[in-house]
Amino acid sequence: MDTKDRLFILERSYSGDDGAEFYCRDCIEVDGLLAMFPEHAAKLEVIRVPWPRPRTAIVDAIGEENQNLPALVFAEGGFGNDQDALLAALNERHGFPRRSS
Repeated sequence: MDTKDRLFILERSYSGDDGAEFYCRDCIEVDGLLAMFPEHAAKLEVIRVPWPRPRTAIVDAIGEENQNLPALVFAEGGFGNDQDALLAALNERHGFPRRSS
């Protein structure tokens, strides 16, 4: 069994077919938390995943149907990949501040 929760997050950006650069807004929000609160981020294993599917690392962890990122995989089993639930888990399990409404 893993000893740390694992946070899967997409790599910084990707280029579309037209050459435009894109980012994932949910991943950017979580990435900002990691940067602003490194003392809490240190409690996690952060795994950066390439954009193209299938995303092997996340498929291996929680299944092909759960490739939506970011995803927090709990050390004792289970996961959250809905943004509100993920942010709540980061607060409750790791001490990150809560998001204001």
